[in-house]
Amino acid sequence: MVSQAVITITDPVGLHARPAAVLVQAAGRYKSKVRLEFGNKQADARSIVQLLGLGVRQGSSVTVVAEGTDSEEALAAVLSVLAGEKSQF
Repeated sequence: MVSQAVITITDPVGLHARPAAVLVQAAGRYKSKVRLEFGNKQADARSIVQLLGLGVRQGSSVTVVAEGTDSEEALAAVLSVLAGEKSQF
């Protein structure tokens, strides 16, 4: 099963180290493969190096794609982190 959504990054510093680390932890809790797509680049959500390599800044739209048996849950968790709702993690 594939689930995907587009989200606009609102953090003033973009997708920097701290939220990327939380994102890696969140994605790692699921069996589904999760990736972020930004422009013509893609990053595995379980790789902090790949996530930081995207160069996502505030106001950028990112597509999150989750593929696997628990894709809806994985997508919801990653979107929650990207939206700044880190308290549940």
